[in-house]
Amino acid sequence: MVRSRILSMTALVAAALLAGCAAPSKSGHTYTASEARRPMQVQTGVIQAIREVRMERDHPTGVGTGAGAVVGGVAGSNIGGGKGSIIGSVLGAVAGGVIGSHAEQSLSDRPALEITVRTDAGRTFAVVQESGGESFAPGQRVRILTDPVRGTTRVSQ
Repeated sequence: MVRSRILSMTALVAAALLAGCAAPSKSGHTYTASEARRPMQVQTGVIQAIREVRMERDHPTGVGTGAGAVVGGVAGSNIGGGKGSIIGSVLGAVAGGVIGSHAEQSLSDRPALEITVRTDAGRTFAVVQESGGESFAPGQRVRILTDPVRGTTRVSQ
């Protein structure tokens, strides 16, 4: 009975954790519905340098911490009896929360590129965007798309 409850709770927490890690793409080839049919300023230029970086979520959801604490607390409550069970619950919840927080961060971090571009007008700047979908190389000619309303810029082939 207890084992069945623990397995059910673990499955529920895992589903919540995975759902909380979903985030919109920040790659250069993905657009949101609100970006469609909006005018963007277009420049052209040449890639000067590319560097692989990691993109972290701006604001962690806390789902990983909460889910880990619940699972850890339930698992820890099965240790000993009486006060031992209470202490096990508390220690399990703390350890589970720490592990869940790290799990959420590692699941939500994404590979990204820092692309340094020199425009045909002579301006040099860098854009960080999620990698995937397009390949870039130094010396390659690219388009730079800027949404003046949102202040966002992306590099595209």
